Amino acid sequence: MKTEPLPKWIMRRYAKLWNAFSNRNFNFEKASNTLKEKDQRIIAIILSELDKYGWINIKQDPKDSRRRLYQLKKPNEAIKEMKNE
Repeated sequence: MKTEPLPKWIMRRYAKLWNAFSNRNFNFEKASNTLKEKDQRIIAIILSELDKYGWINIKQDPKDSRRRLYQLKKPNEAIKEMKNE
């Protein structure tokens, strides 16, 4: 997937998530606890935008197929992908 530059408001959230998880897997609840947004829909939007811009990988949780696991791309990998456009 092609990586694109993030809008500033998404980049701030990416940085918070990266500081908490680096490139380890995390779930929606952990993202919510880290970002401390009151509205769960905002968390869903943030994760969706990160996916849209190519900065996150999403897969099904092997323990519960109704849930998803998220993994952020390393910043240097994402930037390298942007350079190779």
